[in-house]
Amino acid sequence: MKFVIGSGGTLGGKIRVPGDKSISHRAVMFSALADGTSDIDGFLNGEDCLCTLRAFQQMGVNAVSISDTQLQVKGVGLHGLSAPGKELYLGNSGTSMRLMSGILAGQAFASTLNGDESLSKRPMKRVIDPLLTMGARIGSVDGKSPLTITPAGSLKAIQYHSPVSSAQVKSCVLLAGLYAQGKTEVFEPHPSRDHTEKMLQSLGVNVDSKAGYAALTGGQSLKAGTISVPADISSAAFFMVGALIAKTDVTLTDVGVNPTRTGIIDILRKMGAEIQIENPRLFGAEPVADIVVKGSASDLRAIEIGADLVALAIDEFPALFVL
Repeated sequence: MKFVIGSGGTLGGKIRVPGDKSISHRAVMFSALADGTSDIDGFLNGEDCLCTLRAFQQMGVNAVSISDTQLQVKGVGLHGLSAPGKELYLGNSGTSMRLMSGILAGQAFASTLNGDESLSKRPMKRVIDPLLTMGARIGSVDGKSPLTITPAGSLKAIQYHSPVSSAQVKSCVLLAGLYAQGKTEVFEPHPSRDHTEKMLQSLGVNVDSKAGYAALTGGQSLKAGTISVPADISSAAFFMVGALIAKTDVTLTDVGVNPTRTGIIDILRKMGAEIQIENPRLFGAEPVADIVVKGSASDLRAIEIGADLVALAIDEFPALFVL
């Protein structure tokens, strides 16, 4: 592919960026494990999320694309997945591999998770260690993929104190906790994004969730429902930064403004950006709003970003570095 970039017209106006990647992954996974048929609207039809979709289709889940952004998923229940006929290839999606490890650790069949060259270099020990503590059986290559998961019988609930704040690690442990006996608890040094907790709650699972803590009791069933995926704040961040650089005004519609994801807005405001949040509402359990960036009225300054904001803006730092 060849791209030619040159000066053009004026940046400005209104746009809805594609659906949230983190929520799209979870929408497929949790719908697959639910009892009944779920409708997903706003699905991010990108390669990472499609890897998750194809993996669950390999395990017997019937998922039909209604349009590029709409899916209908017929769930098989918590224990209804089938053994895949071959390894599950997850491309470059770390979210897929880490969250699915928790789900597959509780299955009665063996599975292998693999990915591309880049994913094979990324650390998986951070999810392997707590899963091993729960009684899972996982083989790896020095803590990296491919991951080979074999049946371990029933998992046991744990209290896990994560050394880092990571939604992927937390979600992996909680998903394994659905298959464990007892109450699984996760403690984090700082709050991380809570899409897993919110979506599980919206599908009928009782989850105890607060800043830096999440817990659930094993054996609960997921009930199918309608899942609306907000526009991705990580994608919106580039337009927010672009508006501030170009000193122009941009409105981004239907953006997910989950408090565990809005660190980018807090940081930009600290830098002197004028940002307004309009039309706040809910997509299911997720808060959304229209974000209005007044680049023409903003006067930016350099700041120091504290540790408390890092976990709330972890995916947006490439755009922040440009700004």
